Amino acid sequence: MVHCRHMGRLQRFLDRFGPGFITGASDNDPSGIVTYTQVGAHFGLAQLWTAVFCLPFMGVMQEMVARIGMVTGEGLVASLRKDYPKWIMWSFVGLLFGANTLNIGADLGAMADASRLLIPAIPFPVLVVSFTVLILLLEIFITYKTYAKILKWFAFSLFGYIITAFLVTTDWGNVLAHSFIPTIQINRDFMMGLVAILGTTISPYLFIWQSNEQVEEEIAKGRTTLRQRQGATKQELKAMRKDVSTGMLFSQVITFCIMITASAVFFSRGIDGITSASQAAKMLEPIAGNFSYILYAVGIIGTGLLAVPVLSASASYAMSDALGIRSGLFHKLKQAHGFYGAITVSTLIGLLINFLNLNHISVLYWTAVINGLVMAPLIGIILVIANDKRVMRGWHNGDLANLIGLISFFVMTCAAVMFLVL
Repeated sequence: MVHCRHMGRLQRFLDRFGPGFITGASDNDPSGIVTYTQVGAHFGLAQLWTAVFCLPFMGVMQEMVARIGMVTGEGLVASLRKDYPKWIMWSFVGLLFGANTLNIGADLGAMADASRLLIPAIPFPVLVVSFTVLILLLEIFITYKTYAKILKWFAFSLFGYIITAFLVTTDWGNVLAHSFIPTIQINRDFMMGLVAILGTTISPYLFIWQSNEQVEEEIAKGRTTLRQRQGATKQELKAMRKDVSTGMLFSQVITFCIMITASAVFFSRGIDGITSASQAAKMLEPIAGNFSYILYAVGIIGTGLLAVPVLSASASYAMSDALGIRSGLFHKLKQAHGFYGAITVSTLIGLLINFLNLNHISVLYWTAVINGLVMAPLIGIILVIANDKRVMRGWHNGDLANLIGLISFFVMTCAAVMFLVL
């Protein structure tokens, strides 16, 4: 009885969080974990400052796309389809669908790889197929309200990285110094790491997911028509901003902990990078014991279960909205065949990637780099929409949001150009 009462309180606590929290948690998918681990292993604490530096950028950009979803009553791509040239929309959708599919495949592989540490008797192909089937069943056949609750529970797996960081880190003075004093190295490897961090932290799929989940939340409240969803009150926007801020802060705390863990475990011992999720977990065992090693493996699995549905759903939202067909997790399968078909196709293509003899750690890292290279024009598109007074119905960007958005655009552009020319 006591156990049930505590579980009930925890569920009520989770119910206070909305799409922003899920978005922030899913930002630390296996691609993010691998990217932060790789840069921590290769550069130590030299890029730790990015965890603090990126926070206002990701918070402002996610607030913009959430506001677009709330005010227009539609997802980001639906707004592009109605008000902007088709080539812009299809460029956005094509880049997103391709990057997400690669990311899904690498995430599924990382989950299966980490699972073999816990249950080594089960072959990799069986595990990767099982995860694929499980995720598709949850995403297609469970109602949105229930599914959103499940995603919030998966987010708890990320707390393992906080625990691990405190178990392996001793020099907190050095950590704090690198958190607030930027280090820049003008070479290709450093710029590649910076582009990857920016690309996996401020990712295209998060923009699509956030805007569409705001619409899902509206529909869950009974606002089933476009007219009912259009517009927003000050109170609704205030609640959304609080939710987004909480999610982004949570995301960057996890990022921070993964980087300092990688620095303590790999960089300090001269290990330049990782080649598999299992290697990263095993390296923790002699330093912090079985507890940390198991937490790292469970973290990969939990974040994959959280992120793969977000990746496939955001790809499907984009494709469905671009084609003008019915979309949304609130629909049953028979009501939105195209939407769930796109989810299934992107997930199954991702599954097949695991049988092409590719290193999923390299794929995860390069997916982050590709996201970083294409983010500047996507940020530009979002800034245009968020400043369109006709589309935003009086809730267009203010000066501060535009300033931070333009700085984001400038930083992304400079990092991408320097990586390409060095």
